[in-house]
Amino acid sequence: MSEAVVILKKGKMDRIVNGHPWIYGNEIDAITGGQPDAGAIVDVAMKNQKFLGRGYFNPKSQIAVRLLTRNRAEKIDEDFFRTRIVACRDYRKKLGYNENYRVVFGEGDSLPALVIDKFHDVFVLQTLSFGMERWKEVIVSILKKEFSPRGIYERNDVPVRKLEGLEERTGFLSDPFATTFNIDELGVRLQIDLVQGQKTGFFLDQKENRLALKHISEGAEVLDCFCYTGSFSLFAAAFGAKYVTGIDVSEEAVAQAKQNASLNPFGSVCDFQCANAFDVLPQWVKEKKSFDVVILDPPAFTKSRSGIESAVRGYKEINLRALKLIRPGGFLLTFSCSHFMSEDIFQKLVSEAAVDAHRMVRQVAFLSQSKDHPIVWNIPETNYLKGFLLQVL
Repeated sequence: MSEAVVILKKGKMDRIVNGHPWIYGNEIDAITGGQPDAGAIVDVAMKNQKFLGRGYFNPKSQIAVRLLTRNRAEKIDEDFFRTRIVACRDYRKKLGYNENYRVVFGEGDSLPALVIDKFHDVFVLQTLSFGMERWKEVIVSILKKEFSPRGIYERNDVPVRKLEGLEERTGFLSDPFATTFNIDELGVRLQIDLVQGQKTGFFLDQKENRLALKHISEGAEVLDCFCYTGSFSLFAAAFGAKYVTGIDVSEEAVAQAKQNASLNPFGSVCDFQCANAFDVLPQWVKEKKSFDVVILDPPAFTKSRSGIESAVRGYKEINLRALKLIRPGGFLLTFSCSHFMSEDIFQKLVSEAAVDAHRMVRQVAFLSQSKDHPIVWNIPETNYLKGFLLQVL
């Protein structure tokens, strides 16, 4: 048992009892057993001393405690982390993941603020809270013993760390290795750049959604907006697209997309351009350009609840322009990666965009994040990526 015990205020326990691991500072009534240091393991209890869980504490963060276990007998030590990480790996193996996948998805795997991605034999680590940072060396040791990786790299250049009182940093957590390398992602060759790439180097959460392009891309002219390094474009090409236009505002991303195209025999049908989708789509509508398939996978338009109204306008505008470019019988593949953009709001704004574009649509599929990014219903923050595959009639 931990020495310090965090006692919750009366009326602040339902969310925690129902499975959410975050305890905010304003939900704490008292701390007994002395003031714990940042990152220290503490017990959490009701006012009647009933045990609720055990986790790490940070007085500098709005999220004062992140629970790791609800088992009073479970000690937080190296064996704890080894058991959890091995369980994460085994769960994903059952789902068919072996090569490139997210090994640990933070709260979705009961390891709050820990992200581990695997690219063949290379691992990328993020420790996004003070408490998890304390266990980083232990976690690295476990990865070396359980996976025998070629290398481990940290991408802790994430602003949320500053809210935890941590500095941003990147670098090797193993012997140095080449941080640019190629992977085979479901038959498509892609170059991963751990240093310059966004997040951990590649968006694994769209793995299954790229397969939605199968069949509908065959013989199609495809437009991929916000294409980043071209993964959706290349999957469309692999599935038989006649021609693919990929646009992104980042020159670096476009250069990487062109490099990825060169790695694949079907990459020659892809044309990547540096352009702002909000600027070129209205122009292409005026020029009466049209496509069989349009893909919209923009960055999050809001990272806070207060920004939803502005985000709705942005998503509606880009979907409206895209719908006007799609030939009758064609398809729109559209996404939002903002947790604060609910499925209902996203569906409503896309529906309104279709009405304004004078297009009728029918839903082919609702899409979500890949299964290696598990959604826990009692933790809504684990549910962030949503999308629709729509046919435009």
